[in-house]
Order: sequence, then structure tokens, then C-alpha cells
Amino acid sequence: MRKFLGVATMLCAAVLAGCSGGGDGAGGAAGEGAITVGFSQVGAESEWRTANTRSVKEALAAPEFNLKFSDAQQKQENQIKALRSFIAQGVDVIAFSPVVETGWDTVLREAKAAGIPVLLTDRAVNVADESLYATLIGSDFVEEGRRAARWLVEDRAGKDGPVRIVELQGTVGSAPANDRMKGFKEVIDTDARFQIVRSQSGDFTRARGKEVMEAFLKAEGRNIDVLFAHNDDMAIGAIQAIEEAGLKPGTDIRIVSIDGVRGAFEAMKAGKLNATVECNPLLGEQLAQLIRDVHAGREVPRRVQVEEGVFTQDQAEAELPNRKY
Repeated sequence: MRKFLGVATMLCAAVLAGCSGGGDGAGGAAGEGAITVGFSQVGAESEWRTANTRSVKEALAAPEFNLKFSDAQQKQENQIKALRSFIAQGVDVIAFSPVVETGWDTVLREAKAAGIPVLLTDRAVNVADESLYATLIGSDFVEEGRRAARWLVEDRAGKDGPVRIVELQGTVGSAPANDRMKGFKEVIDTDARFQIVRSQSGDFTRARGKEVMEAFLKAEGRNIDVLFAHNDDMAIGAIQAIEEAGLKPGTDIRIVSIDGVRGAFEAMKAGKLNATVECNPLLGEQLAQLIRDVHAGREVPRRVQVEEGVFTQDQAEAELPNRKY
């Protein structure tokens, strides 16, 4: 009896780990012949991520799809457990947005050995064998960093003297943090006026963005000209810290961030944020088509990008009603 109960307990735990308490998240029942998809999301750290999750769940809905959704809560170990659970359950396709770039070779080899194609969404991985995944759908993070820097160069055109920049980085080791930093520096390094005087991770969250900006202000005082934030949520948290320090965000400290969420447009409309570089989270429909193609054995592009733009304060009021996230 003890052995039976022990086995039963382990089986229950395995089932719960596979679902991460999330079910398919899409409602309805999967139809006969539905494509079973295991999807592991980074977490729910920002407005952008919430919109991305909603887009995926809506696109991978029953009856065409049977979605098994897992929230990694920004921990790589949780994602690896989820991927192994998907493999054990024999899903048709695995898709995931990796927390960080490295450390995926082993589990992706396990998926390949099981004959399960893997699609990357939003973020890239760094693996020795690129055949371990079928495609990557998402934004060009390096170009987003460049666009933020180009806006800043144009904003400071005709102004003399050094430009002291503080940078709120995303999650350490993540593709958007690495690439946005790379693209931003690529542009500003061509002009000696621009200096990054402080750079630290705010982990893509509003609370950490505020906390780190408070530390920047304590260290640098009023000697900060520009804030570059790797996402809007950190910028919004930083705006609160700037105001509490008695400074005027958007005026005393120019602010450029990335994502293009509604909160950023509201901050621009209020004059507190100067520019946001769009990073479109609504990937669900494109992802669904890629899953259909991969499942049917059709060839897909190695890289699928989305169209995005740059928005400034003077565009915010007109564009705000059009934002879907």
C-alpha cells in the first residue's frame, strides 16, 4: 500500500508540474486531430509579456489546438522542467520564450531525439547545433537598441557638452538585454559626447526599475542627462523614482525605452517619457501558422520578424487609442 501511494503521489506531481497549474488557458475542448502544443512562457513580468501571453493563448485555442501552457516565473530551471514534461507527454510541437540565451543544448537534444520540433518565440538561444530548433519568431533586439540610440542622437543634435546616460538593463543573460545593450552602444560609441555612467539590471520589472533608478540618483545626484531603459515597465518605475527625487522626468532627465505598451504612451502623453521603441508582442497568429507548417512537415524560415516603429511624445495622444497592449 505504501508503495502504491508513493507511486500515485509521484504521478500526480508529474502531471501538476507539466501543467504548471495553467491548463490550456484557452477555453473549450480540443477537437479530434488537434495539434498538441507545449508552450513555456518566461513569466508575467510586464505589460508586454501579459499581452504576449494573451495573444498566444487566443491563437492556439481549441478546437484546432490543444495548448499545454506553463509559466516559468522567470526561472530557467522551471522552463527546463516544463520542456521535459512536454516531451514526456508526447506533445506534437514545443514553443517557448527562453528566460536566458544559454544552457538549452541538453533539453533541446532530448526534444529532437523524441521527434518533437521546437519553435522559439520572442527570444533567441545560443546553442552549438542550430538544428535543435526549427525557427525563431520575434523582434530584432539589436535594431531596437540602435533605434533608441538614434532617437537620442537626434534629440541631442546641436547641443554641446557630454551626455551622461544611465541604463536600466533587462534580465541578465537574456537575449533582449544583451542585444538591446549591444545595439545602443553600437550607435552612441561613434560620438564621444555620450557616456554610460551607470548600468544595472532592473530585471524588466517596474518595481526593480524604480529601485535601481533610486540608487542611480543617489550615486549621481542631478548629473544624469538621459535614462535608457530596456523596457517600458522599468522606465515607468524609474519615472516614479525621478519624481520622488524632486526632478521632472522627460525634462530634467530625457527618457527613452523599448516595448511600446499603453503605459508608455500614457507617460508620453503626460510629458514624462520622451520616446519608446516598439516591440510587438502580438505574435500569436504568426506562431500558430508556423506550428501548422512545422507539424505538417513544411519548410519554414529560420527567422521571422515583425514590423515595428518608434514613437515620440508628439505622436502619443493620437496613437494611444490604437494600442492593443
